[in-house]
Amino acid sequence: MKADIGLIGLAVMGENLVLNMESKGFTVAVYNRTVEKVDAFVNGRGAGKNFVGCHSIEEFCGSLERPRKVMMLVKAGKAVDSLIDQILPHLEAGDIIIDGGNSHFPDTIRRTEYVESKGLLYIGTGVSGGEEGALLGPSIMPGGSSAAWPAIKPIFQKISAHTETGEPCCEWVGENGAGHFVKMVHNGIEYGDMQMICETYQMMKEGLGLSNEEMYEVLTEWNTSELDSYLIEITRDILGYKTEAGEAVIDVILDTAGQKGTGKWTAVSALDLGQPLTLIGEAVFARCLSALKDERVEASKTLKGPGAKFTGDKAALIEDLKQALYASKIVSYAQGYQLMREAAKEYGWKLNNGGIALMWRGGCIIRSVFLGKIKEAFDADPDMVNLLLAPFFTDAVENAQAGWRRVIMKSAELGIPMPAIGAALAYYDGYRAARLPANLLQAQRDYFGAHTYERIDKPRGEFFHTNWTGRGGDTSASTYIV
Repeated sequence: MKADIGLIGLAVMGENLVLNMESKGFTVAVYNRTVEKVDAFVNGRGAGKNFVGCHSIEEFCGSLERPRKVMMLVKAGKAVDSLIDQILPHLEAGDIIIDGGNSHFPDTIRRTEYVESKGLLYIGTGVSGGEEGALLGPSIMPGGSSAAWPAIKPIFQKISAHTETGEPCCEWVGENGAGHFVKMVHNGIEYGDMQMICETYQMMKEGLGLSNEEMYEVLTEWNTSELDSYLIEITRDILGYKTEAGEAVIDVILDTAGQKGTGKWTAVSALDLGQPLTLIGEAVFARCLSALKDERVEASKTLKGPGAKFTGDKAALIEDLKQALYASKIVSYAQGYQLMREAAKEYGWKLNNGGIALMWRGGCIIRSVFLGKIKEAFDADPDMVNLLLAPFFTDAVENAQAGWRRVIMKSAELGIPMPAIGAALAYYDGYRAARLPANLLQAQRDYFGAHTYERIDKPRGEFFHTNWTGRGGDTSASTYIV
C-alpha cells in the first residue's frame, strides 16, 4: 500500500497533523529520527489506522505515491537543511518536499531555489493552530514552487480549518518564501494581540482591583462582541481555571515570558523594509523586559511610581479598555498588512490580502470575527494602502478613540505600563498627521553630517544643504535611504 503523503517528525504538531490527515481519508507514511517514536505512534494513537510506519529515509520515500509528497515538521534551522540533503537522493524529478515548521522566510527562499535546481519542487508552509488545530484543522499558508500546489491542494484544503460558510483556511500564498513570511507576520500579530490582552489584564487587576472571577465575566461578555476571538476565549478560560484544590493557576505562574523568535523576525523584517511595525516591536520588547525578572525585583525596591489609586467608575473604564483593545487590534493588523505589502514589492510576491485574512479566519491562534471585516475591506479595494483607510475601520477607530485615549492617560496616572496599546495610539496619531517633526530631524542631520534635506517649496527629489555654522563649506554628504 502506497501512502498519499509522508511526514517526518512525530513531535506534538507532527503527530496530530498526521492523525488529521488520516481521519480525512489519506494514507500517511511516518518517520522519525528516533525510530522508537514511529513504533510507539503506530502501535499507540495510530493503531488500526492507515499509517505506514518507516524505519529509514529510504523505506519512507519508497512508500510514497508519485509525485512523492514529503512533509517535514522538525526544528527550524540546520535540521531542515540536513534533512533535505538526506531526502534528496531518494526522490525523483517532480517530487515535492514540504517544510511545515516555523522556518525563517529567507531560508525558505534559498531552499526553494536549491531544491528546484535538483529538478524537484519545494513548499514552505506556515501551519497555525497549535496542538488542537493540527488535529482538528489548522490554518495553512503554503508558498514556494507554484507547480507543486495542484498536487498538494486537495490534501491541505481538506485537512485545514474551514470558515462557517465552508471555505478552507488554506490557499496558495505566493512564490518561494511567501508562505513562511505570512506565517511570520501572523505570529507577530499574535505577539501583539497577546501583549495587549496582558496589558488590559494588568490594568483590570492592579488598576481596578478586579478578581479573577470578575475578569472572567468581563471577558465572557467581550467574547460576544467585536472582540470575539480565540485569544480572548482562552484568556477567559485561564482566568476561570482552578485546580481541584481550588488554586487559581494564573496567580502562581512566574511573570517571565518565553519566545521562539518569530515575533523578533517580524520586527527585524519591518526594520529591514523600513515599515513602522511599532506595536509588534513593543510586544517583543515587553517579553524581553519580562525576562529581566531578577533585575525588576531589585529595581522595584528603589524606583518609585506615582502611587495613585483608581477612584472612579469601574464599569466606564472597563468599557474604555474594551475600546482601546479593539482600536489597537485594528492598528496591529494595519501595520502587519503594511509590512506584507512592502515585502511583496521587495520579493516580487503577488499576495492576496483578502485571501490571507480568510486563511486566518479559522484554525489559527489569531482567528477572530474581526478578520471577516478585513477580507471585506480588501475585496472592496485590493490595492488599499492601509487598513485604517477602509471605511469600516476608519469609523471603528473614530468611535473607539476617546476611550482609547482615556485608557492611556489612566495608565500613565497609575503607573501601569501599556507599551503595545500606547504604541498603537502613537502610530495612529502619527499616521494621521499631515506634518511630523521630521523637518527638525533632517535639519539636525544636515547640521552635524551635511546629510541634506528636501524643501516644501521644491519638487521631491531635490536636496539642499545649509552651512549652519559658517565653517562647514558647501560640500554635502551623498543622499541615500537604508
